[in-house]
Amino acid sequence: MEPTPIKRSPELQKCFDFLNKTSRSFARVIQELDPELQVCVCLFYLVLRALDTIEDDMSIPVPKKQELLRTFYQKNYERGWNFDGNDPLEKDRILLVDYQYVVDQFLALKPEYQETITDITKRMGEGMAEFVGGKKVDTLEDYNLYTHYVAGLVGHGLTRLFVSSGLESQDLIQKLDIANEMGLFLQKTNILKDYLTDIDEGRLFWPKVVWEQYTPKGTGVESLALQENRQRALACLNHLCANALELVPSCLEYLSLLQDPTVLNFCAIPQLMAIASIDLFYNNEQMFTKKANKIKRSLAVKLIMSANSFDQVKQIYYDYAMQLNRKARSIQGTNPFDKSLVPMNMACANVICLMLDCQMDHRS
Repeated sequence: MEPTPIKRSPELQKCFDFLNKTSRSFARVIQELDPELQVCVCLFYLVLRALDTIEDDMSIPVPKKQELLRTFYQKNYERGWNFDGNDPLEKDRILLVDYQYVVDQFLALKPEYQETITDITKRMGEGMAEFVGGKKVDTLEDYNLYTHYVAGLVGHGLTRLFVSSGLESQDLIQKLDIANEMGLFLQKTNILKDYLTDIDEGRLFWPKVVWEQYTPKGTGVESLALQENRQRALACLNHLCANALELVPSCLEYLSLLQDPTVLNFCAIPQLMAIASIDLFYNNEQMFTKKANKIKRSLAVKLIMSANSFDQVKQIYYDYAMQLNRKARSIQGTNPFDKSLVPMNMACANVICLMLDCQMDHRS
């Protein structure tokens, strides 16, 4: 599908330039949306990318960071506002340095789009500030809450934008719970990928209630990166892969409700990348020996080309569920610490049964 051209002022083009610089994965699919959605989704992405850049920057003092996160939604109404307080090495700092372009284009959006972006930005900033201020990801409830703040709310916001555009049914607003779980699936996949990077930066979002089942007594989660704890690390990783995979039936349900082909394409591509990533991560020692483990570019292109219909999307989910099920069975009994076989097989079975029109509870 070729991007639909829309007329862009130089100032709006600047925002799309920011999009292309800050997101290789989302830039193209956003520009393939229906023209009604391209600009508001681009700006929604940039606003949240700017917020995330503040949260991620460990050089900003915590009190200052919390104040910025909690008030960031207000900055979109302040013409000329920008921020140059990021670390000079922060890769997306230019977005904040020239943020006045985003503000001007945000203020040109329809009021209903502004309202959605403002509401989500406010709620996300509050949630981020809570965790920046010392709240830990100790329990699975904490894990789900953090991923709700940073990704589930994105699903809420996108759903509201889709409906406001008229491209999707008003009925979709009743499905914010599964829109949330779509975001959780993406974020939990990213959290798995970022283990080594986050450890190096002095933070981690793997839930303590899970990792403490696998670390040697008296050690922290960073001990999983040690060679002598490799079996423990893989067991913990597999546990969290199964936890993420439990969300897939909700993702499929949401995708099945979408009516506009450009919206389906936009939503499906990140989801397919995520399940392909889970397949890559599962029982993979490289997750603890090198950073930035990603699916191959050739596979990413293949998935993008296959996301044009719901039937194709379903088939890809089915294939990965079968493959993960085989992997889980093949390693059974090889790791004395691994407890993931049953939850992984149940999560895969739920996906497979959905493909076969079986009736099964989508929570393992």
